[in-house]
Amino acid sequence: MAQFKTLDGRVLRSVSLSEFTKHIELEVNGVSRFGFVPGQWLSVKATTPYGEEITRAYSIASPPSENGHFAFCLNRVQDGFMSNHLCSLNEGATIAFQGPFGDFILRPPLRDTVFIATGTGIAPFRSMLHWLLAERDRHRGHQFWLLFGARREQDIYYREEFENLAADHDNFHCLPTLSRAATEWKGLRGYVQEHLPEIVGTRSDMHAYICGLDKMVQANRELLKAMGWDRTSVRYEKYD
Repeated sequence: MAQFKTLDGRVLRSVSLSEFTKHIELEVNGVSRFGFVPGQWLSVKATTPYGEEITRAYSIASPPSENGHFAFCLNRVQDGFMSNHLCSLNEGATIAFQGPFGDFILRPPLRDTVFIATGTGIAPFRSMLHWLLAERDRHRGHQFWLLFGARREQDIYYREEFENLAADHDNFHCLPTLSRAATEWKGLRGYVQEHLPEIVGTRSDMHAYICGLDKMVQANRELLKAMGWDRTSVRYEKYD
């Protein structure tokens, strides 16, 4: 079995996205360059107060950079050691990790694409979309839709970032939908799968990437299958 080198990451910044969610930015110590493909994940290791070593996988929530920086988007999980440990780290603290790993990445040839996420399932799509839209020769005018499901308006993570990307790129469309929207909410309501047919119509020549909890992933996969999509056009990653 291949042995992967353990690296250290130092916390540069930790920002609350919601009551239970953190955006954590880190830099890799001791390397001149840290490469990964948008959509990949890292395996983070930590030791509990009882001496047990815990390992958990987290998607990288930032595009590749020249300075070895990366980010996570994390939910605090009740009674979950790792998520609470990471969300409690202060600036300057370090973590141990291995990677990158995973093949939930953009597959050629590039097509018009819908990205479907709920909650912290937005993490790999933040990486992919910032990378894709950074240079025109990467996206070549293809159309991209981000269908992002959240409970309430305050749970739309990275909202301003995605709205700015949409304002700067007429081929990118940010579509948040809320399952528990307030009366004054003017956007989409309900679950992501309810709005997927509005985006894809009768087309089956697109790509779909889905990330979130198993129930949501399954609902969208089944819907696309019923709409005539080939399974090779649908890629997904489950967070439970």
